[in-house]
Amino acid sequence: MTDARKTTRDTRTTDAAADGFTEEERGAMKARAKEVRAASRAGSAAEKAAASEAEVVAKIAEMPEDDRVLAQKVHELVGEVAPELAPRLWYGMPAYAKDGKVLCFFKPASKFKARYATLGFSDVAALDDGVMWATEFAVTGLGPAVEERIATLLKTAAN
Repeated sequence: MTDARKTTRDTRTTDAAADGFTEEERGAMKARAKEVRAASRAGSAAEKAAASEAEVVAKIAEMPEDDRVLAQKVHELVGEVAPELAPRLWYGMPAYAKDGKVLCFFKPASKFKARYATLGFSDVAALDDGVMWATEFAVTGLGPAVEERIATLLKTAAN
């Protein structure tokens, strides 16, 4: 066996992500399992909603400053333009649900060591525009135009 082939095989078998998932992805899956268990606990709808809101606010507070500023603004905008959306965690990320299904989510850059944070929308979102449309938007900064674009996306998606 050549050294190149041996090195490749050794890397595959000893790599921490040998199962195909990165440490960050495995962390997100564990977070989701925890969220599902928490959602199944007893309590009134109002208690569950308050707990979900508190979890989202706490998760945003834990983020590095760049992500936190963006996430806080998205959270505020959701409350202003789409108050019918219910905040909750989804794979450890702030998300907002409509009729129990995640409609949009904020993925901080730090979550997967990415270059930029994103605002994503699920298939529940009413963003359809012909035969192809964006469902995730990179967010690197804020300003009136960006905030207005996010508000418009949220209003459209929630309808």
